[in-house]
Amino acid sequence: MFIDHKYIEEVLESSKNATKEEIQEVLNRAKKSKGLSHKDIAILLETDNEEQLSEMYKIAGEIKESIYGKRIVMFAPLYVSDYCVNNCVYCGYKNCNTFKRRRLTQEEVAQEVKILEKMGHKRLALELGEDPVNAPIEYVLECLDTIYKTQNRNGEIRRVNVNIAATTVENYKKLKKANIGTYILFQETYNKPSYEAMHPKSLKGDYNYHLTAFDRAMEAGVDDVGAGVLFGLADPKFEVLGLMMHNEHLEKKFGVGFHTISMPRIKPAEGMTLENFPNLLTDEMFKKLVAIIRIAVPFTGLIMSTRETAEIRREVLKYGVSQVSAGSSTGVGGYTEREKGGSIEQFITSDSRSTLEVLKGLLDDGYIPSYCTACYRKGRTGERFMKLAKSGEIQNVCEPNAMMTLMEFALDYGDKEILEKAEALVKKESERIKRDDIKILLKNNIEKLKKGERDLYL
Repeated sequence: MFIDHKYIEEVLESSKNATKEEIQEVLNRAKKSKGLSHKDIAILLETDNEEQLSEMYKIAGEIKESIYGKRIVMFAPLYVSDYCVNNCVYCGYKNCNTFKRRRLTQEEVAQEVKILEKMGHKRLALELGEDPVNAPIEYVLECLDTIYKTQNRNGEIRRVNVNIAATTVENYKKLKKANIGTYILFQETYNKPSYEAMHPKSLKGDYNYHLTAFDRAMEAGVDDVGAGVLFGLADPKFEVLGLMMHNEHLEKKFGVGFHTISMPRIKPAEGMTLENFPNLLTDEMFKKLVAIIRIAVPFTGLIMSTRETAEIRREVLKYGVSQVSAGSSTGVGGYTEREKGGSIEQFITSDSRSTLEVLKGLLDDGYIPSYCTACYRKGRTGERFMKLAKSGEIQNVCEPNAMMTLMEFALDYGDKEILEKAEALVKKESERIKRDDIKILLKNNIEKLKKGERDLYL
């Protein structure tokens, strides 16, 4: 198996006493934006010198800026079923929790989608527990069909990423045919003993089957996959190297690694507390992990959910994170029931700001909130996307598209303040575009948007 526990432990052990000079050598290599070796990563994980930490954050920020510019991709989760046969120790949906389970009807799915569209969202992450009887693959496909068909005035969902349990090649082919965006699956923890302890007596308990899910997905033609671990279940240093080895395995076998990596930390949930988890991350360690992963995989998107506070999210945007959720609910039917007292959520969220509040914060900090889904719809996925990203050519479409979708959002869903901030930012950032033809096209498309045209992109 491609996750070699003994090797990871040896690399971590050999890096524990890295000198300041050795750390500086790694930081100097990091500036080249060509990734890092396992030993390099392990050395940075041991860094605690304040001056070198500051330099590492600066390098991560510069790498992010050079590749992603100022754009931040926006999305929201949509939970459709909390039926689950698993007993994952850390999850509020675990089977042993006794609450009234719920699976949305297609009418209820459409209602949730309409609310999300009113919030301005164009990209969703479909979420549900694992239950082959109450939520089989056919239910997932039905939900996808409903989501894509549901429209509300100018609102429409243009990309649905799917986070469902590890499954078969045949089922991944069905997801591909249903036009999913990215297939997302968290390994939860790469440490096998920890994984087995966290998933007792459950379908999810097979470490190797779960670990090889992306192999089956890619064999089925799904070329955008998103990974993640739940930080806090095992040694975070082990987890970072596990992520890197998994990414390298996919690159070697399929020519492309992770499209995204999610960065969740374990949070309290129904039926569990954090008392029995000895590997919880401090905020400082968490920030360091974000920066190291950004340096190690420069072209992979990093996702931050509303698990984290507004303050933490704002800080890590500076040196790593490129996608954030906004206005999220992690309960089944949660958007409809939000004003009724809520529903059982998979975990407790920490950033409870509205979508408009999140956008205002991003705009104030000079970011371009992006609702773009153009790459997916133009076939710029998988290896093709990575080639464009690594060549720098993707910049010629991503920031202009981000600005167009920001203006579309501001015109349709923003208040006066959002519209003014968006127009000022677009005016400023459009002047930075180097190609005159793209600058002219952007200006013309902004005028078309103001006259009522929609869904304009390169």
